[in-house]
Amino acid sequence: MTEQNFEQMRRAMVASQLRTTGVNDPRVIAAMGAVPRERFVPPDRIAAAYADAPVPLAPGRALNPPMAFGLLLNEAHPRADDQAMVIGAATGYSAAVMARLVGSLVAVEEDPKLAAAAKAALAGTGARFVEGPLANGYKKGAPYDLILIDGAVEHVPQAIIDQLADGGRLAAALIDEGVSRLCIGRKAGGGFGMTAFADAAAAILPGFEKPRTFTF
Repeated sequence: MTEQNFEQMRRAMVASQLRTTGVNDPRVIAAMGAVPRERFVPPDRIAAAYADAPVPLAPGRALNPPMAFGLLLNEAHPRADDQAMVIGAATGYSAAVMARLVGSLVAVEEDPKLAAAAKAALAGTGARFVEGPLANGYKKGAPYDLILIDGAVEHVPQAIIDQLADGGRLAAALIDEGVSRLCIGRKAGGGFGMTAFADAAAAILPGFEKPRTFTF
């Protein structure tokens, strides 16, 4: 496939997967329309880079569909002066898009092979890459105005919520009875709450299982 083919696929992604589903922030649309997704998937998956479905990257990990990612960004309202963090950077696509929208960015990934790919892909973007457990976030860079958990999780650990600035936003897909629901969380004072706004397929991230309660 040629670069022209991929440009056409990006335009089609914007037209059919973003604009038609409510992604209307012009900055988000421009960023997603500029970053080449094909550079962030394995060579044997390159034809599916713009598919409206998760694209497998490594065992248990996948690149999230454009619609889910675009809707999360649209609702999170990234600002040019935000200090932000992406958790679950994988090969770096979400961080490459976010780096165009915020003032500073930390990208966190724990899988060694994905981390190596992300570190190389993000060179020159201004994003700071950190390899470490996803569920820990990156406390040294806190507080963050915006945190994106790029995948579906059963719950958001308190350790990550604590890294939000007062008034900060957190975007993630929460798994609710087997359904991934796109949510935006906001921190105010000592409180934090999340609101679901859409259902969409999203790849499940490891390490965010809900603590099991003991029963007799």
